Amino acid sequence: MDQRTELSEFLRSRRARLRPEDVGLPDTTTRRRVPGLRREELAQLAGVSTAYYTRLEQGHGESVSAAVLDAIARVLRLSPAERDHLGRLTKPARRRAGRAAARPQRVRPALQQLLDAMEGVPAYVLGRRLDIIAWNRLGTALLGDFATMPPEQRNMAWHVFLDPAARELYQDWESKATDVVGILRLDAGRDPDDPRLASLIGELSVKSDDFRRLWATHRIQDKGHGTKHLHHPVVGRLTLQYETLRPAGDGDQVLVTYHAEPGSASAESLRLLASWAATELRAESADAAERTAEQSR
Repeated sequence: MDQRTELSEFLRSRRARLRPEDVGLPDTTTRRRVPGLRREELAQLAGVSTAYYTRLEQGHGESVSAAVLDAIARVLRLSPAERDHLGRLTKPARRRAGRAAARPQRVRPALQQLLDAMEGVPAYVLGRRLDIIAWNRLGTALLGDFATMPPEQRNMAWHVFLDPAARELYQDWESKATDVVGILRLDAGRDPDDPRLASLIGELSVKSDDFRRLWATHRIQDKGHGTKHLHHPVVGRLTLQYETLRPAGDGDQVLVTYHAEPGSASAESLRLLASWAATELRAESADAAERTAEQSR
């Protein structure tokens, strides 16, 4: 990702989403050539010259001060994640991508034990570039059998955009896809030279019209919490709360959990899903034992 181009396009996209009345300015024209605030309007509100802001929007952010960035972020109404992203785009890229891409992504054994102990809670761990690097049995029962997937497909963005089952699973697929793109772009700002991330973005851009459309919005989204409405092929509709937790020891990893409101229909459906998953596991174990016995005869 070219940092100057990203800075330019990000600022333009944030400026385009604001109207004069959003920031307390009268709209004195009936028609604008392009949507959003003009550069001179934004510069005036931020307390800088139009020439200074224009240079910044052209991608020249090397010498901009934190105070100016804060003023621009305030006018553009940037979220905390967007403000952090803007700050990274105006500083020289940290050339850590080669080391990060080469370093294996593994969870601590104790964290995997915790996942396995959460028998009634679907859970998984996301690493860099939204790679799914650990999970528990109920997590795979809910979202898909990660263990049987090729490594390059064991990724949340790949799952959402290129796995046809995802469009059936997520009732509000557009919302899920929008969040995933925002998180992926945030990761791209942190590691702009990660070749694996570039390869993933390239594959998604080639194979998914929806990804190209959403990527062009320059949305920035951090991982958080909320509600997901799912339609599971085994137990039907589920309304689940999700939480994102950050285990100590590796800033690139997050633990994502799903749970249902106690006493709800979704809680009962989740228990049924756990029972179904246990039955499937026993059947697989019996089949494996039978194959082993046949091979030993």
